[in-house]
Amino acid sequence: MRLTIFGTGYVGLVTGTCFAEVGNDVVCGDVDEDKIACLNRGEIPIYEPGLEALVRKNQEAGRLRFTTDPDEAVRHAALQFIAVGTPPDEDGSADLRYVLEVARTIAERMDDYKVIIDKSTVPVGTADRVRAQVQEVLDARGVDVPFDVVSNPEFLKEGAAIDDFMKPDRIIVGTDNPRTAELLRALYSPFNRSHDRVLVMDVRSAELTKYAANAMLATKISFMNELANLAERLGADIEKVRIGIGSDTRIGYHFIYPGVGYGGSCFPKDVQALTRTAQEVDYEPKILLAVEEVNRRQKRLLFKKIERFFDGDLKGRTFALWGLAFKPNTDDMREAPSRVLMESLWEAGATVRAYDPQAMQECRRIYGDRPDLILCEHPEDVLEGADALVIVTEWQVFRSPDFERIRNTLKQPVIFDGRNIYDPVQMAKMGLHYIAIGRPIIPPQA
Repeated sequence: MRLTIFGTGYVGLVTGTCFAEVGNDVVCGDVDEDKIACLNRGEIPIYEPGLEALVRKNQEAGRLRFTTDPDEAVRHAALQFIAVGTPPDEDGSADLRYVLEVARTIAERMDDYKVIIDKSTVPVGTADRVRAQVQEVLDARGVDVPFDVVSNPEFLKEGAAIDDFMKPDRIIVGTDNPRTAELLRALYSPFNRSHDRVLVMDVRSAELTKYAANAMLATKISFMNELANLAERLGADIEKVRIGIGSDTRIGYHFIYPGVGYGGSCFPKDVQALTRTAQEVDYEPKILLAVEEVNRRQKRLLFKKIERFFDGDLKGRTFALWGLAFKPNTDDMREAPSRVLMESLWEAGATVRAYDPQAMQECRRIYGDRPDLILCEHPEDVLEGADALVIVTEWQVFRSPDFERIRNTLKQPVIFDGRNIYDPVQMAKMGLHYIAIGRPIIPPQA
């Protein structure tokens, strides 16, 4: 099939590339000339495991092209995907200006049947607004061109997006037109061979499904963080509790890892947008509000633990940070707990020495050059001259370090672990103060 994807950000680039990989003829359009120029040179603006090689492969095969020409993009295909950003507005609602601009762009140029597919994460009712925008432009042009608007939300995890797309748990199609549903079934058939993963429903239910999924996962994270904070006060070990409740198949082990809060481009934005949607229809979403509040508080937790350990005396101290991205296998620092921690440390007069396998360049982009931020080339380098080690992101490279070197290099042998990746008993045997999330503190034995 011939497909057009508007937007070459995370969702658009992964979507276009994976569709091309199974043989479709894909054009990805964007208004960002620099980004398109980079993509045409084979340079990828984001880090996602396996994506760069897949983009180049499909470019070389002629199945994947990038353009800034909206005429070419609209002319190319009947299936037009909208995969542009929906950043949070000042009140927390999703900003739909880019979605509606794409709808207008398509409507100004279409002269035959189009299926306009909302891939972006959008509030309930967005398809109606897209439909109204397109019809308004067609009426102004004085033409009668048939079209359908479909909701087809993405369910991609950063760090595992290609696998998620190629082997989906479900493919949600929101449409009231059986003909359009069959077109989407045909398009997704290469990803749907072992059993039927396509779930066809009305448009509004499809739009709500995406928000509901992310809000549910965010709720599990905040609930476990709430339990972790309670476990600390009760002298329990949240990791043992996690295993105990995760063994119940009704609960499972996914998304019940306590830590320093969720971040990224999806959960914070989507919980806020769903909260705003509820308030617009005069419903107070008490659980969603609590999820947000717990997450805000949890992002401050590591700093409070550090402040308490050093009796509030942080000025002039240096802290080694392992991890900047909001999760492993990405360079995304949007809403990352590391940012809350670093900004709190700087405000207290401390210096940060940091390492991340992928997010160093992004950190430089956000904060620029500043004397209280030193980005190191190797994880061991951050330890030099540091008062303590703080683990913020659970990259694999941090899981089996040289603990003796850590103890001997740090000014004080203390690790603050925001991801609970080490064993408190083992840390005590290694002569390290180990302060984690929801776990007992065992005095060092050496």
